[in-house]
Amino acid sequence: MAKLKTLYFCQNCGAQSAKWIGRCPSCGEWNTYVEEVIQKEDSSAAGSWKASTTVGSTKAAKPRVISEIHFEEESRFDTNDGELNRVLGGGLVPGSLVLIGGEPGIGKSTLMLQIAMSLTQMKVLYISGEESEQQIKMRAERLGEQHPNCYILTETNTQNIFKQIDALQPNVVIVDSIQTLHSGLVEAGAGSVSQVRECTTELLKYAKETSVPVLLIGHITKDGSIAGPKILEHMVDTVLQFEGDRHLSYRILRTIKNRFGSTSELGIYEMQGTGLRQVSNPSEILLSQRTESLSGMAIGATLEGNRPLLVEVQALVTPATYGTPQRSSTGFDTKRLQMLLAVLEKRSGLRLGQHDVFLNIAGGLRLDDPALDLAVCAAVVSSLNDVAIRGEVCLAAEVGLSGEIRAVSRLDQRLSEAEKLGFAEMYISQFNARGLDLARYGIRVQPAGRLDEVLEGLFG
Repeated sequence: MAKLKTLYFCQNCGAQSAKWIGRCPSCGEWNTYVEEVIQKEDSSAAGSWKASTTVGSTKAAKPRVISEIHFEEESRFDTNDGELNRVLGGGLVPGSLVLIGGEPGIGKSTLMLQIAMSLTQMKVLYISGEESEQQIKMRAERLGEQHPNCYILTETNTQNIFKQIDALQPNVVIVDSIQTLHSGLVEAGAGSVSQVRECTTELLKYAKETSVPVLLIGHITKDGSIAGPKILEHMVDTVLQFEGDRHLSYRILRTIKNRFGSTSELGIYEMQGTGLRQVSNPSEILLSQRTESLSGMAIGATLEGNRPLLVEVQALVTPATYGTPQRSSTGFDTKRLQMLLAVLEKRSGLRLGQHDVFLNIAGGLRLDDPALDLAVCAAVVSSLNDVAIRGEVCLAAEVGLSGEIRAVSRLDQRLSEAEKLGFAEMYISQFNARGLDLARYGIRVQPAGRLDEVLEGLFG
């Protein structure tokens, strides 16, 4: 006879309690606890993935000396998508569980269907709990790709899903989305904390025991975090964030967590009528609309993971209409912008206290590289004085609180990218210039130790 148990779960962080609590002690939110009925059944319930493994066939784990453990470099699947391969750290690891989150309509399902259709050498199972077979077929026709071994399953019950998986034996499994699945082992609605945790546990067990990679699509909350319990992000191997403005064509695939690679990599796509196109050289795309030199524009050399990027920093400085001046930034940390404005006032004598300052990173990117500090300062001064910066100049340096120009990492990659895109001059820190063979670059380097030196060279 199945046993019933009632618990209260926080819908914000996933914490549980035996009784209702007004304020969650874990995350501090009010009125987030919801009662859920948990039905504990025998683990050999028909149709669940747990029933597919024999109870007595698993050997008990024993402790081993770390020097006796043989390590082999994990083999990876080529997803036929260079941007996704880079973000994953070189490809899809067998047995990995990958979670992809993003706003509604941003292109998560389109990206996953493109991946499923491109893996022509593998048997792919695309599980959808949100769309019908006809809807998925319409999207596949729009993408213009066909895959003879891509199977579509519209199902939300995990017991039925694992029955089909056992019969089909796919090489890759894609689930759209994890919040729509429900397990018969838990008496709760789909998308609840206990259902998300139970369904993810079953998929994780399946992935690790069969070495089949599983890609999960996840919903996000209004504040941008992955919907469901926080433990969901801890359970999976990789968490990717698919972001961008739906009114713009560019989409960014960012790594939040990755057990098999770096968390600083970035993938860029362009949304077109036929699907998502990979942007292999984003610097050319981000700078393609620069037809003339205008005031308030500066080019900064930044790094996202191992990829150098040249981005356009735009600033607008106008007299404040109201008593308190505004400080607003898009794609750049607002607090860091305020710090740089204070440095300009204190160290360079500029009067910005009665001006509104607006900053924008063109292309919809969100960057936090300190090497953009110098470009931000230059763009602000350019807009304040209404004097344009020469179009062949780019900047790469951090600005300290005393107005000093500080060194940045991997300057050689930034110089190579600027040279490739036709820039003739770059302002850097004098500390970066030491020990670097600048003669091998076809770009003129301007080392500086103080912010005033750079502003003097740019504006005279």
